[in-house]
Amino acid sequence: MSLIKLKNNALDNLTSFEGSASLGDMVFISSATASSSASIEFDLGSYKEYKFFFVNMHPSVDAARWTFQASTDNGSSYGVTITSTAFAAYHGENDTFNGLGYTTAQDLAQSTSFKQLVREVGSDNDQNTSGILQIFNPASSVYVKHFISRFSDIQENDAARDDFTAGYFNSVSPLTNIKFQFSSGNIDDGKILMFGLN
Repeated sequence: MSLIKLKNNALDNLTSFEGSASLGDMVFISSATASSSASIEFDLGSYKEYKFFFVNMHPSVDAARWTFQASTDNGSSYGVTITSTAFAAYHGENDTFNGLGYTTAQDLAQSTSFKQLVREVGSDNDQNTSGILQIFNPASSVYVKHFISRFSDIQENDAARDDFTAGYFNSVSPLTNIKFQFSSGNIDDGKILMFGLN
């Protein structure tokens, strides 16, 4: 196994990799930094896979849920039909509660709602969520579009939470745009990086 060294010391300034391992066709496309933003949107193109990195997404209100949805009409509307599933592990700072299990509140069954990726992120100054979302072949006009995600967050009740989500956009229309937002309030802070893979 070869080692990879990040050349620019931080993911948000990453321009290249150094080492014997290959990135294949992974290409940095865009990034956005929130500052009391209602939402963040990205255009999708023809890459076979998109990978989004979320760094320290901080809500303006307590117990906000980190969500996303897609558009098939260049961002005029967001409401593509989604079916999804989710599970999570959590553990409180005070060691009085913990668990692992399916999270019914995060699943969707043929819904056009925004898909919840993270539950109840805290708004204290030291609370946020970070993670990764992958969307596969969103430009396809033949197949549904699958996605998977994993996030780490600090909930409003001072618990560490590890969220896993998977699902699909049940549409054969190409996805043209994607939007991220909290279920209430603004995105006070945080950065999203977007990569494409062929």
